[in-house]
Amino acid sequence: MLAVTPVEPGTFFAIIAASAVAGTISALAGERGIVLPVVVIELVFGVLLGPQVAGLHVTSFITFISDLGLGLLFFFAGYEIDLRAIRGEPLRLGMLGWALSLAIAYTVGGALAAAGVVLSLLYTGSALATTAVGMLVPILSDVGEMRTRFGTHVLAAGAVGELGPILLITLALSAQSTLHNALILVLFVLLAVVVAVFAVRSSERAVPLFERTLEHSSQLAVRWILVLVFALALLAFELGLDLLLGGFAAGLITRQALQAHELPGFDTKLTAVAFGVFVPFFFVVSGMNLNVEALFSSWGSIAKMVLFLGLFLVVRGVPALLLYRRVLDGRERAALAFMSSTQLPLVIAITTLATSTGHMRSSTAAALVAAAVLSTLMFPMLALRLRRERVTEAIAVA
Repeated sequence: MLAVTPVEPGTFFAIIAASAVAGTISALAGERGIVLPVVVIELVFGVLLGPQVAGLHVTSFITFISDLGLGLLFFFAGYEIDLRAIRGEPLRLGMLGWALSLAIAYTVGGALAAAGVVLSLLYTGSALATTAVGMLVPILSDVGEMRTRFGTHVLAAGAVGELGPILLITLALSAQSTLHNALILVLFVLLAVVVAVFAVRSSERAVPLFERTLEHSSQLAVRWILVLVFALALLAFELGLDLLLGGFAAGLITRQALQAHELPGFDTKLTAVAFGVFVPFFFVVSGMNLNVEALFSSWGSIAKMVLFLGLFLVVRGVPALLLYRRVLDGRERAALAFMSSTQLPLVIAITTLATSTGHMRSSTAAALVAAAVLSTLMFPMLALRLRRERVTEAIAVA
């Protein structure tokens, strides 16, 4: 007799409804000039739906849908990175900035571990040195910053701040030896390159067919991109790597394959599939899994949350203030520091891995995730305010 995976239709519907209400609240706030990231509302609703408030539990089926959402989130992180646009000085500064961030993060993590505040400097430091570029892209796009000099530097810093930790998870934060993981990673990269070459060479014939079916029920472009995303995620999983790497690689490959082709409407349709269904699932379920009880179990846990929020800004913000003095003015560097310090998806991924392997207390994980939620809520708004003040000053001078 076949085993049946519990679906819990009521819980499934509650998550779908929560994501719809969260999107509505975010949209209404945006119409009033208030930047309220929808992912923050989704996380809050997830907490309210979870076992500690409404009593709903996450089943294996819901976890599976959530993982698909995480893979698509990182697909868009890779897809929005145009390597031609960020190469040169933006990419060089982004790499230097992340290297400096990692040094600061591990120094701070070592001090916290020595003081007994955290268990592992490696996991805590790695969580501090991330950037949520996938969450910054829609914000930059909405305010017209994607193609500005400032936006290019944000994308470059964010790309390295997201890809670097993904590779770190693969190489250093898994149970296998570093050499074993490095060999597996090289194999994955080689296979991904083969897929990329095939995709680019076949795009001349495939893109016209995709374009002709964009308004048909076959929707070939969307279907085959989803095949690519989940195929590379499956490949990464089968090789013992993190599925985040598969999603990110699929995004980069898709961007390269479509560089020379205009495919009107494609981005809109793929965005609708990902951010209309799967990605909200990931954030609501992440909220349901957040151990709020551990976070508020003591004043020490709350103090940790405030500490980590400040450390995000120190670890990722200080390099922005120091390294970009020749290319950005003071307000732009401060805005870049806030943008670079915005974190969430990788913090959730790293803390989940750390708690499952016994390298992090649940209270520390909850404090890190809560701090990341606050960074998503606060830092982009502060950065955009600085940018508006900078533009206003430039107009006044002119």
